[in-house]
Amino acid sequence: MTAEPIPEPISEPVSGPRWPVPPPEGWTVDDLHTLPDLPPHTELLDGSLIFVSPQRLFHSLAIDLLVNGLRSSVPTELRVSREMTVVLDRRNGPEPDISVVRKEAVKSRDQTSFSAADVLLAVEVVSPDSQARDRDTKPLKYAAAGIRHFWLVEMAGQDDHPVVQVHELGTVSGTYALTGIYHDRLKISVPFDIDIDLNGINEL
Repeated sequence: MTAEPIPEPISEPVSGPRWPVPPPEGWTVDDLHTLPDLPPHTELLDGSLIFVSPQRLFHSLAIDLLVNGLRSSVPTELRVSREMTVVLDRRNGPEPDISVVRKEAVKSRDQTSFSAADVLLAVEVVSPDSQARDRDTKPLKYAAAGIRHFWLVEMAGQDDHPVVQVHELGTVSGTYALTGIYHDRLKISVPFDIDIDLNGINEL
């Protein structure tokens, strides 16, 4: 008597997104720029790809408010950019919500990143899924890369208004020092003269 052959199991089709498998040493900024079909605003931290969640309306409005305010007073030798990758080193390419960069760093409309050496100010607007990265991981990396100024923006109060924590890089310590916390009006003289009505977010 001849046994019937056992049928091969039918493989189920894979549903949902198929994420790229990292190499043993982790991803690099070159991979960040060349991997196909990455979600928008993917970041690279310590060789790992970071996919961001959908953002709150506050996040978008806070960026708009600060970008408009910065562009109204930025010196001619600087430019204001939003949501562009900043290459810190081979394994780190975060995407600050706002960057103030040297004019010479803007090469073409096709470019996808800036070098940390060209960034004067990095701004992060905190989201629920990015609190640890924005408050701890990224400031340490921005400071180590020599970015002189860093702002951390959070939603606060019953009216959900933006609060801006302003940090400056210590020349001796090499770490950021908090120089001010601004609730209603952001008026400072470094890295250049800036005066932004934070309550203006209600008019956007």
